[in-house]
Amino acid sequence: MRIAIVGSGALGCYYGSMLVRGGYDVHFLMRRDYEAVRKNGLTVKSCDGDFLLCPVQCYSRPENIGKADLVFIGLKTTANDQYAVLIQPLLASHTRILTAQNGLGNEEQLAGLFGPERIAGGLAFLAANRLEPGVLLHIGYGQINIGNFNRPPDQTLAKFAQILNHSSVSCQMMENLTLARWQKLIWNVPFNGLSALHNLTVDIMVRDPDFRKLIRTIMCEVQAAAASYGLMIEDEFLDKMMASSDSLHCAYYTSMHLDRLHRSHMEIEAIIGEPLRKGRNNSVQMPQTEKLYQGLKTLQESF
Repeated sequence: MRIAIVGSGALGCYYGSMLVRGGYDVHFLMRRDYEAVRKNGLTVKSCDGDFLLCPVQCYSRPENIGKADLVFIGLKTTANDQYAVLIQPLLASHTRILTAQNGLGNEEQLAGLFGPERIAGGLAFLAANRLEPGVLLHIGYGQINIGNFNRPPDQTLAKFAQILNHSSVSCQMMENLTLARWQKLIWNVPFNGLSALHNLTVDIMVRDPDFRKLIRTIMCEVQAAAASYGLMIEDEFLDKMMASSDSLHCAYYTSMHLDRLHRSHMEIEAIIGEPLRKGRNNSVQMPQTEKLYQGLKTLQESF
């Protein structure tokens, strides 16, 4: 399987590097890191053991990669207007597109451009940050669960899951991608949003009783919005998400928090705005999520 990584930030570089170590044919589309990686390779400083990949098959333009069997998207959702330009040159008639982006609406947008039969989604449970060009810090976790868009898993999806597991990346296939997306939002809405708004790392927030209470309240609002669409998320899942955050024993910067620090566009709409709008459409009251959304928009406007 010839794999193209589009969006070679912390997420794309981690999963791509693990696939390379597993012996697979991986091609990275890079912009900011292209020159550094071409010259010095890709360094992964990992809780599971550091490693260096050199040389790396990296490119500055998608046209130079050629056709791929699978396109793995790790772009920030703020770059979704670049889908056509970045992905179209990589497509053959059989190419599958898997987006591991955060939030809601990504699969739908891709399906509108390239056809629903091509589209799959991945939910990455990964704590990783980009340190400098060509250097990635893997703090913890790493599992990714994958599912097809609006249809059950098939042979192509099963093959990619097998490849990931063979590359020491825990991967399970999902029957219901939509439910899984909402489950991930149980963590992403409060932790990404609050960390960015208040300029705090996850470890600090979970040690503060007031933040813990607010996090749980927002989790419950997202849970209620999902339930309004018949997607039931048990309270035990909320407990599990909080416990996983308690297990982080060092400072962890969420992706939106890093965007704030770099004064970049934050993924406000995909992670916070879209689930909020979905809840509103079904008359679900989400006051703390609304407050978070408005606060982040005001913060973004100040950049």
